Amino acid sequence: MEGTENIKSDIIAVINDKQQVTYNELRSLASSSDVSEETLKKGLKELEEASAIASRSSGGILTYYMLQNEQLLRRIMVVEDDRNISKLMTLSVGKGFDITQVYDGKEALQKIKFEKPDLVILDLMLPGMDGLEICQTIKKTQNLKDIIVIIVSAMDATTSRFKGIKNGADYYIKKPFDPTELRSLVTIFLKKKGKKFDPLIDLPNEDKISDAVEKAVQQTNNAYELGRLRVEGLAEFASKFGNDSGMTILRLVSQLLQDKVRESKDTFVGFLNGDDFVIAGNRQWIDKMSADIKTEFNAVAPFIYQSEGYKPIELGIEDIYGAGEPKLDLQYNAIEKGPLIERRTEILKNKDDIGSYTYEELRHMLGGDDLDITITRGQNGIRLNVGKGSKKEEKED
Repeated sequence: MEGTENIKSDIIAVINDKQQVTYNELRSLASSSDVSEETLKKGLKELEEASAIASRSSGGILTYYMLQNEQLLRRIMVVEDDRNISKLMTLSVGKGFDITQVYDGKEALQKIKFEKPDLVILDLMLPGMDGLEICQTIKKTQNLKDIIVIIVSAMDATTSRFKGIKNGADYYIKKPFDPTELRSLVTIFLKKKGKKFDPLIDLPNEDKISDAVEKAVQQTNNAYELGRLRVEGLAEFASKFGNDSGMTILRLVSQLLQDKVRESKDTFVGFLNGDDFVIAGNRQWIDKMSADIKTEFNAVAPFIYQSEGYKPIELGIEDIYGAGEPKLDLQYNAIEKGPLIERRTEILKNKDDIGSYTYEELRHMLGGDDLDITITRGQNGIRLNVGKGSKKEEKED
């Protein structure tokens, strides 16, 4: 392959076949065809500018998504009372959308009910009506609930992020926001080809987690670490308060992780399709990241419990809980290399494809056989299922 036009055609063919492909995969394919990285980058840039593809860094991996080729002009409503910030949001989203700017909360909800936009970019502190009430109304109204809501707020993210996700927000971005992140999220939410984009399950999947495992096995650098971050008590929490409440917790932890991973180019995060996540990278950075996330999670925990009807948060966690009540906690454990290699060797006795593992095999290698949460992926989204000891992999096409 030679020239940008040829590489663009090949890129389209590869991404269209898989719906989404990482930059490293594309670079490997280009290298095997004697295409320079400079030519690859030029082709990717031109395709993004033409709105044929879009990219997003998720879990520390740059991923390219195939976009729909349609004439329909998607409608976006920007609800922000600061006119300068509203203008910046509108410019960040870019061309190719029908964008309406609204500066008052009450007026925004009336327009949303009448115009039914495809996506709402929503501030929380608004005159007339606050953003959380608007988000809650959208997600609880039958003919509005499919509207995508991205909250962009300067309010304390410790509580407002949880409240936003609890009220159905599809994503939460802290101010000051990164225009590139906002643009990529909006584009992928509205134009991604194939299944609906979901920031939780669009974290690196079993293929990428398999790559991280193989890297850990082959790594000679003691500074590299592979570990699991688990939401302890999630099954009991979901059993008591409902699976939707359990999903809220997973989405909260997912977004906390994704925020932190953006601060380090060399850290990887994947979702194990249960109550835990995989983290890989520099040991010192992971120790700091996991500690920071646990601190933030503990800070929001009283508000989580309060949202389920417990006593006022001023009483403290000790007074909120009675005997036998579900208690949530984040627990990070590094995976020891010796046991990892032993379990990997055991699995490979019955496999021909080294480096490609199922979620069940990955959990076994990473010491996660005590599975009591599973995620079902379907055309209408994802569901959380509670079943102590379940190892069943559920997928819907």
